[in-house]
Amino acid sequence: MLRKKRRSCCKLLLICLFVFAIATVYAQKNKDNDLTIAQQTISRAKIEAQIGFLASDELKGRNTPSPEQLIAARYLATQLQSYGAKPMPSLGSYFQQVRFKIQKKAKAKIALSFNNKSFEQNTHLVAIEGGNMSANGAMVFMEYGKEEEFAKTDVKGKIVIVKAGIGESTDARQWFANGRKKHERAAKAGAVALIELYNNPMIPWRFLVNYLGSDRLVLDKDIGKSQQPSIPHLWLNDPDWKEAAQMKTDAAYTAQLSITGMEVVYVSSPNVVAYVEGTDPKLKNEYVVYSAHYDHVGVGRPNAEGDSIYNGARDNAIGTVTVLCVAENIAKYPTKRSALFVLFTGEEKGLLGSEWFIENSPIPHKQIVYCFNSDNAGYNTTKAATIIGLGRTTAAPVIAQACKAFGLEAMEDPAPEENLFDRSDNVNFAAVGIPAPTFSLGFTAFDDEINKYYHQPDDQADNLDYDYLQKFFSAYVYASRLIANAKKIPFWKEGDKYFEAGKKLYAK
Repeated sequence: MLRKKRRSCCKLLLICLFVFAIATVYAQKNKDNDLTIAQQTISRAKIEAQIGFLASDELKGRNTPSPEQLIAARYLATQLQSYGAKPMPSLGSYFQQVRFKIQKKAKAKIALSFNNKSFEQNTHLVAIEGGNMSANGAMVFMEYGKEEEFAKTDVKGKIVIVKAGIGESTDARQWFANGRKKHERAAKAGAVALIELYNNPMIPWRFLVNYLGSDRLVLDKDIGKSQQPSIPHLWLNDPDWKEAAQMKTDAAYTAQLSITGMEVVYVSSPNVVAYVEGTDPKLKNEYVVYSAHYDHVGVGRPNAEGDSIYNGARDNAIGTVTVLCVAENIAKYPTKRSALFVLFTGEEKGLLGSEWFIENSPIPHKQIVYCFNSDNAGYNTTKAATIIGLGRTTAAPVIAQACKAFGLEAMEDPAPEENLFDRSDNVNFAAVGIPAPTFSLGFTAFDDEINKYYHQPDDQADNLDYDYLQKFFSAYVYASRLIANAKKIPFWKEGDKYFEAGKKLYAK
């Protein structure tokens, strides 16, 4: 009897040792399970097919808005559905409709006069937004139209004059973005028009007139209020700040402003949105956003070969397929945190789709703990991925690890003077405090190789290096999994200009 008991104990011990050994081997084999999983769903053939469709001539450059862009949106929604990613309940479908206004300027005439001076359309003035109007009244001058300036200035019924931009920065996109904010402040405060004095050597006035003189797409933020055009928003050329200097000393001007022949047309175009719920009971309430814009610039001036379709393979069919790759992977192998896949419309028109998304987010901002954006101009090295904002969040080592696993170097932004971080959709997330770098193709400078394809008809699917792209997509998927499964979510590094906004958002 005693011998039987001993045999049983020995048998049980052997079983325990065997199970422990198997578990040890399994754990060793799966020491980096996310790396193994990241490679399970990446297919070169699928990558070529998806980029080939999005950058095909049939989609005519995916302009916002256009029938061809809607075809692209439907294709993306179908792909996400096929992976098993679901539409957000609050949206009711894979589409978040973004409302726009198109300013039709072909028949418009603008005239402004004050202080015995007359200013004419295009020669001195360009319209950014607003409809027809006639005003004869007081002007009020502010420096840059900041919130605190509006708070202490009575602008009701007046024409507001401010300097364009925010100070020393000459980044055009930043000027436009801040101009929209000033316009909203002026309208809210009861002004009848906003005029920004323009002085930016980076973009000469004649180029600005060519850009703004044509029809312009802006967000329709007045939906549900009225279909009346918002107050006029104009830029007035002031190359030497002469007008600004005079207004500082004598602001008691009366102005006459007339705008006729302006038309406003209302349209919409969708952001494509889907999600996969996380597996961790607690962490699933946190969302990591994987984003890219799927629009491009449409049909334009023909090149030497007569090709007028700007296919946008690099910018940004590649970024779009980056998000499709991670969506397929996470839908099949869910991460601890929930995943939100967002493909934006209207990026090429001024980051409009992402601005709309942030202002109408289907989930609270504080539940979006990270945004991993993908946007591209091109590449001049196949040995790296360039991450715009790599060193600005604590995810840098994780992203570098993921790139290295596929033979790529994770490079910092090589052209900080271009202010690229604030020129893609990630910046609208960063502005509210959400850490948000952009994963881009490898480039060492904005050289001839980049400019050969950037916003050119030659940016096509048949001149891409797909061996490189397979590594690029794999690195993004692996980095995404590491971030989404981390015990502690990455955050802004202290001292970053968005650090304080992040602390406020997450109550850190």
